[in-house]
Amino acid sequence: MQDAHTPGICDGYLMKRRKSPLKGWHKRYFVLDKGILRYSKNQHDFSKGKMHGALDVSLAVMSVNKKARRIDLDAGDILYHMKVSYCILLLSFHAPSVADSVAEYFDACDELMCASSSEMSDESGLSDGSSNSEPDEAHGYLSKAAPKLNSIKNTGRRTTLPAVCPDNSHVGLMTILYNNIGKDLSRVSMPAALNEPVCLLQRLCEELEYSDLLDTANHTDDPYQRMVYIAAFAISGYATAQYRNRYKPFNPVLGETFECIREDRGVSYISEQVSHHPPISACHAESNNFNFWQDQRWKNKFWGKSLEIMPTGMVNVTLKKYGDHYEWNKVVTCIHNVLSQQRYLEHYGEVIIRNLKSSVCTCKITFVKVYGSKNEVQGQVLDETGNVVHRFGGFWHEGIFCDTLPNPQCIWKPNPQPKNYIMYYGFSSFAMEMNELTPDLKPLLPPTDTRLRPDQRLLEEGKIEETDKKKDEVEEKQRERRKILAKRGEEHVPRFFRKTLDAAGREVWIYNGTYWKIRDNPGFANVKNLELW
Repeated sequence: MQDAHTPGICDGYLMKRRKSPLKGWHKRYFVLDKGILRYSKNQHDFSKGKMHGALDVSLAVMSVNKKARRIDLDAGDILYHMKVSYCILLLSFHAPSVADSVAEYFDACDELMCASSSEMSDESGLSDGSSNSEPDEAHGYLSKAAPKLNSIKNTGRRTTLPAVCPDNSHVGLMTILYNNIGKDLSRVSMPAALNEPVCLLQRLCEELEYSDLLDTANHTDDPYQRMVYIAAFAISGYATAQYRNRYKPFNPVLGETFECIREDRGVSYISEQVSHHPPISACHAESNNFNFWQDQRWKNKFWGKSLEIMPTGMVNVTLKKYGDHYEWNKVVTCIHNVLSQQRYLEHYGEVIIRNLKSSVCTCKITFVKVYGSKNEVQGQVLDETGNVVHRFGGFWHEGIFCDTLPNPQCIWKPNPQPKNYIMYYGFSSFAMEMNELTPDLKPLLPPTDTRLRPDQRLLEEGKIEETDKKKDEVEEKQRERRKILAKRGEEHVPRFFRKTLDAAGREVWIYNGTYWKIRDNPGFANVKNLELW
């Protein structure tokens, strides 16, 4: 007779959220045996030993969303999102849960089992199990490129910060996060010691660190090779994240702006926080070779041991010589083991790049989510018929190599980190320069510019207690402005961006062309500006 305290083997089908490109759900066959949850594409594959992944449930944090009929298991380095759509499986195992008690979990399972399959939400990308798009979690094949390091360029700007980053080990991050499992953390106020002295508007600007790739693309006649450089630029924006998993950027307040003029790169950049709920950051940059713009909305969710950052919105680049208009999405970023010293970050999903002015070629980039193959990226440039013209790959923190070009080469590698970068939030040299405020620049900026934000400046100077007080004041002032507008029946109107619909009917924010005109004449000191802090 089986021990009443030892569950038997449970098996059946669940709907599992896709890892790549993390859109939609597909059916997978799961088996729970002695606390280990394994899954395959179907029962036949499982019997043949063809596993897609496995998770030790005893090491996982579990949360249950009854309304969505969903179970989330977070084992730190593995994160599963599952739904029950058929009355064929009851997972009866014991796992520590900070979101619900064990009794609540089994109640949820009972409720899920009673739901009919017709009540399952018809989500975009739902698969019948026939898709092979999901990479196995135990295999990867791309070999590393070993690019030669760039040298650190002297830009004449600062090379360090006024103070080193604070020790935030004393911050009760566990309590903050566990009280918000499964919630959007962009709405949760965090202690200043968890912040880095840049905001999300500046983080978007950091994506232009390798804008020389766009300059190269604008001088490349072959459209397929041109697409390779656009793809390398799309990948390069993720490189800085390698050293930035200990702190989070400031959330901009509504109406906050940031400008960046880089004479050394020939780029002028402007950004604005155009919405608070949901938080939306819009930006626009231009040079003699290209225009770059995007509006990004982030959702941050904590699953027990991992924090997922899910961006929405499209990135746009136009090349002035050819009239090309490239558009692409962003992938999910996940910080694993967020509560431990073994914290690490990965990006996963698919990026699809299209030229809206020509159907000659498209590009597919996969940020591989494969256990044991950290930070791997694979890409293909395809012609109109779907044939592969170029292949490239590598690692988003080390470099990208393309061996199908006429001269096989490393097409991008990140700049070396500055000296003592760990002491300064893991910032790159480009990020180190981001919040610099020089005497000649200050009178030209609008008072809404991030460089003038007092709490962020105090943090940069290492004054943590003062930062917390000022941060509370800045946030309270934002709430008061919102209340005043609500009483008047008014809404905030962004100053430098306007809302419209793109060709696909999506709501987007685009630059209205006024910032640099006002800056030049009459100057921001001579016009009315918002008082944000």
